[in-house]
Amino acid sequence: MRSEDEMYSLILEAAKNDNRVKAVYMNGSRTNENVPKDMFQDYDIVYVVEDTQSFIEDKDWIRIFGEILYMQYPDENPNYPSDKKNSFGYLMQFADGTRIDLTVQSVTYALDHIQDDKLCRILLDKEHLLPETEAATDRQYWVKKPAKEQYLAACNEFWWCTNNIAKGLWRKEIPYVQDMTNNCVRPELITMLNWKTGILTGWTVSTGKSSKYLYKWLSEEEWQMLLSTYFDGNVAHAWKSVFNMCKLFENTARFVGEKSGWEYHESEGKAAQDFLEYVHRLSIE
Repeated sequence: MRSEDEMYSLILEAAKNDNRVKAVYMNGSRTNENVPKDMFQDYDIVYVVEDTQSFIEDKDWIRIFGEILYMQYPDENPNYPSDKKNSFGYLMQFADGTRIDLTVQSVTYALDHIQDDKLCRILLDKEHLLPETEAATDRQYWVKKPAKEQYLAACNEFWWCTNNIAKGLWRKEIPYVQDMTNNCVRPELITMLNWKTGILTGWTVSTGKSSKYLYKWLSEEEWQMLLSTYFDGNVAHAWKSVFNMCKLFENTARFVGEKSGWEYHESEGKAAQDFLEYVHRLSIE
């Protein structure tokens, strides 16, 4: 795999040698000093160009970056909106394991959007087109303190949707159970764990995309319990995971409520768990 120095040199030399490219900036994990560094981090690069059309018409120009194993043109996906005139992306996985997510942006578009992501670092500006930017920071991704209404809504959503998990498990409808768990219930648990992290850190950290860095602030017991909520296609395993999920959520919600001065609705959680226990007994009789 090519080194970081090699990749930066290649990316910048390609830009310097192409008169259509006016500037280069980068964002993503490689500009975030709080993210653990490793060889699989993507290079999230933007080329600011006069006109995107010539780059789109002749896609072979990207082969300058190396042997492409496979790739994606996200702006050609008919299921998502795009503005090819102003922004066009190339997601490239190279044979040596390196990945570049490269976007060509019009000057106008770049000027309007370069400061949307505070993890921005300007690498090259041939004609001094880009504005000065602050040092890259993940501040905009820090866990945000919730309002009381958000806290209560998260609790209610978690407990209400366990009803669907219970019925799905009784029916042995694992695809439905997985969907309810992954898209309705666990997100509320992750949200609550994020809020606990925010309280513990004074609301000054990001837990990363998909909250993948939560392990840094959870106890080992909490982290292992969270991992145990990811179950397979076995119904008995799923029941165990769901009960673990409820225990972890309740403990965390109590903590967040207490530290925030809000009352956790004990009766709501108890009623939901009683129903889960009832359906679980029915499922094994």
